[in-house]
Amino acid sequence: MSEHTQLPEVHLSPRRLRLAAAIAAVVFGAIVVIGVTSRIVQARNLHQWTDEQAIPTVVISEPESANGSSPLELPAQMDAFTNAPIFARTSGYLKSWDKDIGAQVKAGDVLGVIDTPDLDQQLLQGLADLASAKANAALAGTTAKRWQVLRQTDPDSVSQQSVDQFNGDLAAKQALANSAQANVDRLKALKSYAKLVAPFDGRVTARNTDVGALITADTSGTGTPLFTVSDTSKLRVYVRVPQVYAPAIHRGDEATLSVPEYPGKSFTAKVEADARSITPTSGTTLVQLLVDNPDGKLLPSSYASVSFKIGSSALGLRVPAEALIFDDKGLHVATLDASDHVHFKKVTIRRDFGKTIEVGSGLVGNDRVIINPPDGLADGDEVRIAKNPQAGKPHDKA
Repeated sequence: MSEHTQLPEVHLSPRRLRLAAAIAAVVFGAIVVIGVTSRIVQARNLHQWTDEQAIPTVVISEPESANGSSPLELPAQMDAFTNAPIFARTSGYLKSWDKDIGAQVKAGDVLGVIDTPDLDQQLLQGLADLASAKANAALAGTTAKRWQVLRQTDPDSVSQQSVDQFNGDLAAKQALANSAQANVDRLKALKSYAKLVAPFDGRVTARNTDVGALITADTSGTGTPLFTVSDTSKLRVYVRVPQVYAPAIHRGDEATLSVPEYPGKSFTAKVEADARSITPTSGTTLVQLLVDNPDGKLLPSSYASVSFKIGSSALGLRVPAEALIFDDKGLHVATLDASDHVHFKKVTIRRDFGKTIEVGSGLVGNDRVIINPPDGLADGDEVRIAKNPQAGKPHDKA
């Protein structure tokens, strides 16, 4: 085909032109409608997504309550059932000691002997004074008796005043003899303290002296005891119970006692008495328990841990520590109502277990508590619940 070949001209009728224009207008309109509709749908979806993102997602947990009973574990101090520090009642030098620490003793066993040369001399002097006083009293008695006989047989030869004078002298001499006797008894009593003896069956838990040591009488009991004897067949256990749990502990209740030196082993203790008063500085009451210790495994003055079984009525509800909110309104937690809206509740703390907190008031067992509530959360806000139901469940046990 040559360059000069011309295509045949196409002549469209006016009717066809109008039809083509109409079709083009419809297509263009459809494109516009589709574009506008798409933009509206996208804007609506964006608005909906924005609204959804504005609703925070939270993790919830229901308060954990005691089931029947729960342990209340508290630190305690153990002491010997009877503890007697042995002080010197007389001065001298320690002549010997017979029982060392750890020795089992019976009541009356000699622990040590004090050499008392000064007291021995005082006792000899006292005995001599007593003998002199008795001799003077005997002579005064003989003289008074003679004057009484003379007054009776010959009233004119002896005056009544002389008889009364000799009777008075007898009474004074007898009083001196009694005083001398009391002094001798006192010195003998002090001499008896030269032997240090065990006051009861037990164990020697301290010896703070040695042979030749200078011993000074300690009547005030403020110095260092020479020996200490303790009855460790039973131990007294002292524990301070918080005020909120005090009404739940009664005399005769049993508790479980454990000590660090015997891991995994427990001992049974029984509540013996309690102070029935609250210490203002600590808000606790002192409770005394007794634990049998026939084999001497438990050591007096040592640390122990006592676990009481407390009824559920005396216990509060536990929530994770992350649920607590403390601000200018006080201490409270965020909970959800039936329509998943936030409601803040004020609470009080009974005990802090670290990961969990025991709440004394403000919550009920079916409350849904928000864990780690986001900042800016306000009362009445709507929230969504996270899908992981285990996220905020407290696992910490006392």
